Amino acid sequence: MEKREKSHCLVLFYPIQGHINPMLQFSKRLQHKGLKVSLVTTRSVHKAMHGDGGGQSPSSFSSIALETISDGFDGEGGSSQAESIQAYWDRFREIGSQTLAELIDKLSASGHPADCLVYDPILPWALDVAKRVGIAGAAFFTVSCAVTNIYSLVHNGLLKLPLNPDSEVLLPGLPPLQPSDTPSFIYVPESYPAFLKLAVDQFSNLDKADWVFYSTFYELEQEAVDWMAKFWPLRTIGPTIPSMYLDKRHEEDKEYGLSLLKPNSDACMKWLNAKPNGSVAYVSFGSVAKLGEEKMEELCLGLRRSKCYFLWVVRASESAKLPKGFAEETSEKGLVVSWCPQLEVLAHEAVGCFVTHCGWNSTLEALSLGVPMVAVPQWVDQGTNAKFIMDVWKIGLKAQADEKGIVRGEEIAHCVREILEGERGKEIRKNALKWKALAKNAVDEGGSSDKNIDEFIAKLVQNY
Repeated sequence: MEKREKSHCLVLFYPIQGHINPMLQFSKRLQHKGLKVSLVTTRSVHKAMHGDGGGQSPSSFSSIALETISDGFDGEGGSSQAESIQAYWDRFREIGSQTLAELIDKLSASGHPADCLVYDPILPWALDVAKRVGIAGAAFFTVSCAVTNIYSLVHNGLLKLPLNPDSEVLLPGLPPLQPSDTPSFIYVPESYPAFLKLAVDQFSNLDKADWVFYSTFYELEQEAVDWMAKFWPLRTIGPTIPSMYLDKRHEEDKEYGLSLLKPNSDACMKWLNAKPNGSVAYVSFGSVAKLGEEKMEELCLGLRRSKCYFLWVVRASESAKLPKGFAEETSEKGLVVSWCPQLEVLAHEAVGCFVTHCGWNSTLEALSLGVPMVAVPQWVDQGTNAKFIMDVWKIGLKAQADEKGIVRGEEIAHCVREILEGERGKEIRKNALKWKALAKNAVDEGGSSDKNIDEFIAKLVQNY
């Protein structure tokens, strides 16, 4: 059989923005280094991307082929047709396994057989399909190494739930944690049983994976990486953000290129251009988090009290929770938008701090661009990320919640002012710049993440 000119990698992402972005960036890196890459998503998401859902169609990565499989809900409404979360996942596993195998067969017949499947481990069945059809399988975790370490210890029975609320959690590869520093599914396991199962099941067959990739970099999570690398073929390949914000090796790579929400770019950038350097608090809670009305009110109060400039992203679905007239009354100091180009905003010299829910992508973006953070974690892995932001990397402050779990306005105002104007802010800004340089070095030529990507490609090319 004649040798094909390029190895071919399929990249199967779970269709939420926080999982799409890092996997898409990894795909671009692979393609720049000479692999053929095909992205794989569900038919319902593909329709939403090309329909009038307000998102961007995937024009900016048109050189990467886009293939689809079914999650069993291809009609109008997609996954919202499922009667429960568990029902959706069961159906996705059944129909997804079948249609993924069919896609791999189809590609073989067309003369572009796949050599490797890079998959999101919340779809562990994808690895079973890869192994069944005889191609390599690589898990791609879109959260931190520290967080998945905790989930893996639960899976292996080494961390027993529920946690004792009065004692520190001491785990290999991690600093001492308070129970509230662990992911919400671990800290309050009864709150989201279906999600806890998803998080822990990622490890059900991980031993069969040929590679386990992390959107992080070695220097950032050295202890966790060293510990987990004893059990899995773990490689750090991040930060997975567009090249022009890091190593600048790929001039056309300025944005992720696939947004499920439409950004209000011009208004944001014009407003920021008129503000002094380091004077603006940028506020965003990502594409998923929902704040209760009381939390929203306190945030409004805090931004007012800080007397600082602020740019606040409030998604259209959340805007009804804003106090009446807030945007108009604060227009001298603030701008409220429904979505914005986050990387462009974080890279803008007017931005002095980022009030964030501490999703992993937002955390990595701020760290890579040297922006100090005010951590206001909501759920999932965000409490753990906040712990590292404040106490391990020392690049921000965690806003403390009261006994009702609500961060009061006074606390928000205090943290924002402390970073923008206070003594602690100077030290935090210095640390932020140090991590920014380390992040760039990791993905630049010969850096820890760059070497890992090269090693992966060399193995693929040699074996297939």
